[in-house]
Formats: sequence, C-alpha cells, structure tokens
Amino acid sequence: MFLIKKNRNRCVSWVSPENLNMKKLLLSAAVFFSAALVPFFAEENPEFKNQHELTIIVSEQPLNLNPHTACYVSEAQVLTGLYEGLFSYNPVSAAPLPAICESYRVSRNKKKWTFTLHEDAAFSDGSKITAETFRQSWIKLLKTPDASFSSFLDCIEGVSDFRNGKIKESELGINARDEKTLVITLKEPTAHLPALLCHFSLSAVSEKDNVYSGPFVLEKYSDKEILLKKNMNYREASLVALPSIKILKSEDAAANAHAYNNGEADWIDSVADASKIINKDSIHANTIFGTTYLFFKPINEPWNRADFRNALIEAVPYDKLREKYPVKATTLVYPLSNYPKLNGIEGTDAEDAKELMEDARKNAGIPKNKKIPLVFAISDNEYCKAWAELLKEAWEPLGVQLITQTTPDYRYNYSIKSWNADLFMYAWVGDYADPLAFLELFKTGSSFNVAGYSNEKVDACISEASVADTIQKRYENLALAEQTLLDDGEIIPVSHSISYHILNADRVGGWSTNALDIHPLRYLYFKEEKNELPEGMIFIKYQQD
Repeated sequence: MFLIKKNRNRCVSWVSPENLNMKKLLLSAAVFFSAALVPFFAEENPEFKNQHELTIIVSEQPLNLNPHTACYVSEAQVLTGLYEGLFSYNPVSAAPLPAICESYRVSRNKKKWTFTLHEDAAFSDGSKITAETFRQSWIKLLKTPDASFSSFLDCIEGVSDFRNGKIKESELGINARDEKTLVITLKEPTAHLPALLCHFSLSAVSEKDNVYSGPFVLEKYSDKEILLKKNMNYREASLVALPSIKILKSEDAAANAHAYNNGEADWIDSVADASKIINKDSIHANTIFGTTYLFFKPINEPWNRADFRNALIEAVPYDKLREKYPVKATTLVYPLSNYPKLNGIEGTDAEDAKELMEDARKNAGIPKNKKIPLVFAISDNEYCKAWAELLKEAWEPLGVQLITQTTPDYRYNYSIKSWNADLFMYAWVGDYADPLAFLELFKTGSSFNVAGYSNEKVDACISEASVADTIQKRYENLALAEQTLLDDGEIIPVSHSISYHILNADRVGGWSTNALDIHPLRYLYFKEEKNELPEGMIFIKYQQD
C-alpha cells in the first residue's frame, strides 16, 4: 500500500509490488525515471476544438470527497477538480501556482502574509468567494474532528492552541481585512507556505452542500461511477477544455486494459494488465516523493521503549522485506539534493538482536523466557499477511509473539488512530517536496501524528529548522530530527514510492508525471488527433482474448 499524496500528502492504498498488474508500481524490472519536464501546457497553446468527455478508471476504493476529511491520493486527484484554494499545483512540476490568490505580499519579518483575491472568484452557484470564505473554511477545518490535515495551519499564530480548545477563534492569526484581502500572521517564517496552500483541505469551501470552488462540479456519485461537469461559474472557465470527466471504478486488470485499448478509457489510474496494453508508450512509471514504512504506536509496554523496538529492528530480514520493491528505502525522507546523508536502517544481525533483547528485558525486569505479545495491524490482503509471517518468523527467536489483526483496505488508514495495536504499515506521499512533509508525521501534537509518538529532540530540531536562515541549516536540523527518529527505533523504512499510470500523452494534453503524483484536472484536454498510420493500412479494433 502507498499512503498517498497526497498528501499528500496523502495516503495511498496497499498494493503488492510483485507484478505488472499492480497499481502504482513498475510494469517491468526497469524503472523509468522522468528526467526532464515537458513545456508548460499553456505554452502549447491548444485550440480547444472537438473536446469531449474524458474517462478515467480508478480503483474500487470508496472515495471521500469532503475536503476536510479526505486523506487518500485517489481522493486528492478528484478533489483537484472540485475545489480550489489560494494556490494550486503546477501540472508539470507540482510547484505552487497562484489560483484564487491574485497576488500576495510578505512582511519584512516574514511573519505576515497578505493575500489579494481575484475579483471574479465565485462558487459554482454564482456566489462570491471572499477573504471571509477562506477564514470560515479554515476554521471549519480546524473544528472538524480527526481532520488529518488541520496541522497544515499550525504555522499560523494561535492555530495549535485553537485546535486543542485553548483559545477562541477571534484570537487566531487569520483575518479578513476586506472582501478581497486575507491576512495571516505566522508564529515563525514559513517559506513553504504557498506549497501548503495548494492542498485541497485549505480550499474555499461553501457552507452550502453541492457547491464547488473548482473547475468542475459533482454531477453524479455512485459506487461504480462519478461524473464531473464543467463549472461554468469558475473564474477561468474559458481555459477549462473538457465539458465533463467520467470516473469509473474497476480493479479488473484485463478488463481495464481492454477498455483502454478500445478507447473506452483515456487514463487508467488503477490496476491493468500491462502485457496487453498495445501502445507501450502509454505506460508511465515514475519515482515520486513517497515512502512505505512500518511504525510503532508507543503506548503499550514494552513497545514504548526504544531498546525493545531496536532489538526487533536488528532482527528484520531486510533483503526479503524489500526484495520486491524497485526503490528500496533505508530512511524515511526520499533523498533530496543537498539533504545530509543519514545512517539508515539496513543489515540484519540475529545474534546482536538477541543480545539487545536480553539487555532490554533485564532493564525492564521482564523474565528471559517470558513471551512478549506484539499486535501487528494490517490491511486484509494476502500481501500484508505475507509481511506478517516474515516478521513473525524473524521475531520468534526473541521471545516475541506476533499477533495479527486485520481490517479492509478502505478502512485501514481511518482506523489507525483508535486501533490499540503496536505496529502498523503506512505509505506516505508528501504534499510538498520538503523533509517536513514527512517529519510532521512524528511531531508532538500534529494531526498527522497517528502514532502518538513524542520526542523532545525531534520537536526541537523541527522548531530550529523553522527559524534557520539558510536552506542548508534548515536541512541539517531536519536531518537531525530524522536521524533521531531512526535511532529511536520508531520506524522501519521499506521502499520509496513509484507512480504508475496508463495514458496516451500524444492524445491527452495537460498531464505530466511529477514528484507528488498530482495531476490537476483543470488542465486536461484532448489534442488534435493525427493519423500516423502509413497509407494503405487500416486500424483493426482490439478485442479481448
């Protein structure tokens, strides 16, 4: 499973990396790296002629389209079409682009940001989007129980205290100066604020149901199909090419490949039998800013102690745990340019593990021969169960009894916070290309911190990074926070994520692979079709075997 983007960012659904049919993974042993960006789509200057409905096939996972409570990458993708905030994602680089924000100004101390909104910003019902709209939308997010992304706003004065019921909303550093001007006051300088403000959870959200701020509106929602229609009141409706987008749910690999080959689907963001895809250039596999890992919830004895966790980590057979993943991970954060190299988690030593466990038992007063239970919470699928069997076998010599508990894939991420287990599986895609997108998951009090982990040194390093005057100093502090997390035995990194899509980029424009695996729907369009078959040849429609 990949906890996607998101947000991404973002959780993703658990999948096996074993074969070509699996979503978000490679089609073959080769990994295709996206080395260069295509020109920005507006520069292609497309003539939006002969546009028609675009069809996407996604997984059968239920989609939560509430921007304040959604958390999966598949949900984030749809929400880019329904909602918009002050900023949105560049479709090529995923860098922030001004959206409802027409312009902004940052004070000299870098703590006050003043945003000027587009005069013509409106909801799908024609009502105006104002600075007060954003203020109320954000306050509603902060008041929503279990809103995973509410911590995005913790950089704003008073937000953390407000989330925890300590102050009133009038004391928040979020103010509507007038209809067009939103002013926010930060606790500390936050250079990556525009990247945060791209996120769907921080969009303009109407108080009315079925009213949207994005380029599309929700026309139909069922278990098998979602239909989006163009929002004619969208501020840049003239630049939105597609009249509608149909989203079908299917996890039939052969049927999905057949639908794509026959032109019944334009983009597959689900499982597909790659061997049956006729146009192999349609297959896009790309490394993204994500990591799959295991983590401990340190609430039960003795797994709230680092010495016990580290004894287990020393015994993990990493060659087997990571063998089927193309991009193996020994750290939490995907390696970034200029980010310090860390002492990652790799290598297995069963004898050292036994010695560590003996020392840990002695320090805790636990008899040498006493069985210690450890509850491992997983998604209910064969691949996750195989992981459990691997760890059970590795940890039995340490006197650890691994107990497996399961829940369906679609409920897994929502269950973690209240699940009284000791070990969990997670996969996360950052919502912005910065180490903090991962470290926020382990910061004390963060809404992302489903582990309930707390470490004063980690928190201190993150705080020092926020006031660092250079990128290098910032990275050094964040790297120290990550190294502390690794040394504390809190996580077991497994792999860095791969995105996998099937789409003919010669036919569909406005789409590109990027590090966050986010593809804003507003930019998609059909290119003018070109007949490239040699004269005298005919096209024979593909039929499924």
